[in-house]
Amino acid sequence: MNKVAIVDNGGANVASLRYALERLGVDAELTDSAERLRGASHVILPGVGAAGDAMQRLGEHGLDSVLRGLRQPVLGICLGMQLLFDGSDEGDTSCLGVLPGRVRRLVASVDRPVPHMGWNQLRRTADSPLLTGIADGEYLYFVHGYALPLLDCTVATCDYGGEFSAVVSHGNFHGVQFHPERSATAGARLLANFLELSA
Repeated sequence: MNKVAIVDNGGANVASLRYALERLGVDAELTDSAERLRGASHVILPGVGAAGDAMQRLGEHGLDSVLRGLRQPVLGICLGMQLLFDGSDEGDTSCLGVLPGRVRRLVASVDRPVPHMGWNQLRRTADSPLLTGIADGEYLYFVHGYALPLLDCTVATCDYGGEFSAVVSHGNFHGVQFHPERSATAGARLLANFLELSA
């Protein structure tokens, strides 16, 4: 039986994530307890807002060091994915550094406002159990103004005036730039795939 913990980092979109997990038969616990995070079978790091604020909240609860040391599957969502990397141009923030790379601001244009909001297509670039049953070209729901370039850990990309990392995976750490809890059937499938991963 999965024991799923969602990191309580002050994000505003946690209710919809918990509901999406409930639809998969999982009653996830929202917690800022280091002990409960270490004892979970799967940990989800959501995120809405600014990178600097999010890292400050993690630090205040000592969760930055806890997250770096986890050995079970960890999934970062949106800002939560960005926090897994070395740093962000948003406020020149130092992040968790469990994955190498730096978050950059998306470049706006007349026909591509920033933040990037709405449905956009996924392009698979590598095999990953996270993407089982998700077709190349599937639409997912994005809301973000910053993104990761293409990296060695990138397993799927999206294009918004240039390609960026939409799904990353390395060891037990995984991340998605989109919101699976708001991405209909494909998003539900990705969350189910994550829950099937084992340490």
